[in-house]
Amino acid sequence: MDENTTMKEKAQDEMIEQAFQELLNDYLATKHRKRVEIITKAFNFANQAHKGIKRRSGEPYIMHPIAVAKIVCNEIGLGSTSICAALLHDVVEDTDYTVEDIENIFGPKIAQIVDGLTKISGGIFGDQASAQAENFKKLLLTMSNDIRVILIKIADRLHNMRTLGSMLPNKQYKIAGETLYIYAPLANRLGLYKIKTELENLSFKYEHPEEYKEIEDKLAATAAERDKVFKEFTTPIRAQLDKMGLKYRILARVKSIYSIWNKMQTKHVPFEEIYDLLAVRIIFTPRNMDEELNDCFDIYVAISKIYKPHPDRLRDWVSHPKANGYQALHVTLMGNNGQWIEVQIRSERMNDVAEQGFAAHWKYKEGGGSEDEGELEKWLRTIKEILDDPQPDAIDFLDTIKLNLFASEIFVFTPKGELKTMPQNCTALDFAFSLHTDIGSHCIGAKVNHKLVPLSHKLQSGDQVEILTSKAQRVQAEWMNFATTARARSKIASILRKEAKANQKAGEAILADFLKAEDVRMDDSAIDKLTHLHNFHNREELFIAIGSKKLILGDADRNVFKAKQGKSWKKLLSFSFGGSKEEKEPNEEKSAEKNTQEKIDTKKILKLTEEAISKEYLMAPCCHPIPGDDVLGYINENNQVIIHKRQCPIAIKLKSSYGNRIIATQWDTHKELSFLVTIYIKGIDAVGLLNEVTQIISRQLNVNIRKLNIETNDGIFEGKIQLYVHDVDDVRTICNNLKQVKNIKQVSRIED
Repeated sequence: MDENTTMKEKAQDEMIEQAFQELLNDYLATKHRKRVEIITKAFNFANQAHKGIKRRSGEPYIMHPIAVAKIVCNEIGLGSTSICAALLHDVVEDTDYTVEDIENIFGPKIAQIVDGLTKISGGIFGDQASAQAENFKKLLLTMSNDIRVILIKIADRLHNMRTLGSMLPNKQYKIAGETLYIYAPLANRLGLYKIKTELENLSFKYEHPEEYKEIEDKLAATAAERDKVFKEFTTPIRAQLDKMGLKYRILARVKSIYSIWNKMQTKHVPFEEIYDLLAVRIIFTPRNMDEELNDCFDIYVAISKIYKPHPDRLRDWVSHPKANGYQALHVTLMGNNGQWIEVQIRSERMNDVAEQGFAAHWKYKEGGGSEDEGELEKWLRTIKEILDDPQPDAIDFLDTIKLNLFASEIFVFTPKGELKTMPQNCTALDFAFSLHTDIGSHCIGAKVNHKLVPLSHKLQSGDQVEILTSKAQRVQAEWMNFATTARARSKIASILRKEAKANQKAGEAILADFLKAEDVRMDDSAIDKLTHLHNFHNREELFIAIGSKKLILGDADRNVFKAKQGKSWKKLLSFSFGGSKEEKEPNEEKSAEKNTQEKIDTKKILKLTEEAISKEYLMAPCCHPIPGDDVLGYINENNQVIIHKRQCPIAIKLKSSYGNRIIATQWDTHKELSFLVTIYIKGIDAVGLLNEVTQIISRQLNVNIRKLNIETNDGIFEGKIQLYVHDVDDVRTICNNLKQVKNIKQVSRIED
């Protein structure tokens, strides 16, 4: 071995040792009981197991487990068991050691967590959707055994996102997409607000680097002005809090880059019109823990005397914490500059919970090690309920889980005044099933705040709900249209499946008796004739209709068997199929595909990788990408590449479900082709305005307008203009020129 290699190895060993020492120092600074010996043992074991292995970035592999352990310790606030599991989390996956080895050396608890992490390694999603759902189920099952599994998994994902720069672009899209789809909402649901924000920002940075940089630069340019506003706004508040004798700190919170971009997209407004960039956080130490809640409201009363509060924007998460444990009092005040500024009032304990979620609860428990039993247990129970009756369709299963796990909560009261937490947008039917399956399945309506409402009625926070039932009521298939919670949907589907099976069996028996009476053999030919006669897709549907008495067999059915065989078969087919959905479908599908997916000359407008040159490229109909948009390619079953915008909701799903089919694509256009876009405009109505708009578009910019739709209401106009452009630069020029028109206040590109 040459001297150079030896020196390199020595330098690496020193770097590893220093990183581990930093981890130990961080751990010793926490309130956890000091179990340095077992952490050192875990580090030595992992270091030996990963020796000589490097990450894609070129650094020794052990640096990754150390970094994950640091996040677990500093940013999530967990203790020695979790730190050890973080150090060992890749040992079973990447080396010859087994879970049994870990258990023999480190005991059952650490082994169980490492086993849970190994089961969900390699990302949640496999190559196919079904594998993806299976892995997600695994993830949730391991969570329900020990919440620390998912907390360490989130720390692992956070470090991977922080070092994503060394990966290939298509890998970056897959990982960033999966992070936005699952990990960021999961971190939010566990109350890890800081980590959720960073995961969103990092995903956005890799998916839309130019837009990220643009917002970052604009934030930097407006920082001095924000500091001035913050100083002026908080000076009288500080004076008031000093007078009250409170120990406190006041922080400025700037909206995250991803949140700003999201708001710009959903509200169709430019950066300059986002008014809630700045929020103020008052974090105080209570005079004593019993007075914590009172202190929150005392501060609110004191600052409301200085600035006028917005009457509809008081959010009391102090008396009713969110399901992830979040507590704070949010109030929006009118500053002297004429802008609304949100103020969040929290104690130091509440702030810890807000940033570290459930993990922070452990810091405030005696001994620092036991898990919080309240909200966390409740949440894990709902996960177990979802898993009890999983959906047969994998993607449905994932969407159901996402629907339930990541929705915002509302608070609903029972007739006796008991408080229940429900997902936002839930209906009276969802509430009925949340009480009990029997109540849900026999539910006929509800009284909300003593007024009679249908089952589909959407509940609001604070509603008092009484469910009305009848023994005669049966579950209806149309209930699936307005049931939103996982529990209600899965129970309804389960009951309908059972009923369908029973009806199918009964239908078969009734049909057998009918055919026997007509002296007709019950074979495939006979059943198919009746299936076609009544326009059913398959024989199961026929049996179910007969069994549920929706179809009563009679003369028409007898005539089918009495007619001459050769002639009647053709007649029957042309009668039941001529113009029916079944016969038309394939052609309809082709023509629909032609209309919605525009073929493009790939050599003209896309830089292609070698593997992609032979493939046919189509533009996605869901998001209509044009040259200059951030895009990616998805290889479909027909080996065609569909081009999607990276932020398109369908693309986000594809990235997380079929990451191995995603390819990185780049535009290479020379303004040779035209693409259809829709521009939204809004402003104050004035004579000659429409003429001015068309002049700018048609004459100045030489662009063809395809469709123009303008409406005026009480002096305000808004409209959509469909026009042909070459690329994003054309759109930018058009929008900028239209913004110069005096009475136009808002211009943006939208998906029509």
